[in-house]
Amino acid sequence: MARALRCLEAAFALYFISHIPITLLIDLQPLLPAGLYPQQLTELLTWYATTFRDPMMLQPPAWFKAFIYCEAALQLPFFPVAAYAFLKGGCKWIRTPAIIYSTHVATTLFAILAHILFHDFSTSEHLGPQTLRERLILLSIYAPYLLIPLLILFTMLYSPQYNQVEKRKRK
Repeated sequence: MARALRCLEAAFALYFISHIPITLLIDLQPLLPAGLYPQQLTELLTWYATTFRDPMMLQPPAWFKAFIYCEAALQLPFFPVAAYAFLKGGCKWIRTPAIIYSTHVATTLFAILAHILFHDFSTSEHLGPQTLRERLILLSIYAPYLLIPLLILFTMLYSPQYNQVEKRKRK
């Protein structure tokens, strides 16, 4: 059991470490001035959005932009902290922040996934998914960002390592 938890912690650390460059180099592009990023990064974002039919990244709706602001202001500062805690392993102090992070991200991803599945993209300026297959492909890109936070949440709630009640000595 301890070995399985340690593997989960390593996977969580990798998730948070990988999320730092993804956020800085890709996710924040819709919020920041166009000239701030090198042409190769803007071309990468355009390639991604065109290939996977994700118009939200090229011209985000206001609600999606709000989620990106949350990612920049709340999640990005948390990524190195969480990466450290999970790399070190057994850091009980990460439990509450990880629960807050994972519930926040799961909530935002639920809205994003519902939008991908049900929105009529035919009126979008940039090409969005039209067929069920295209919607499922785009969904599969976003899905890990729901599944991993849910796994973090369940680990923090149900793992004996993180869910131990400390007995305090009476004076």
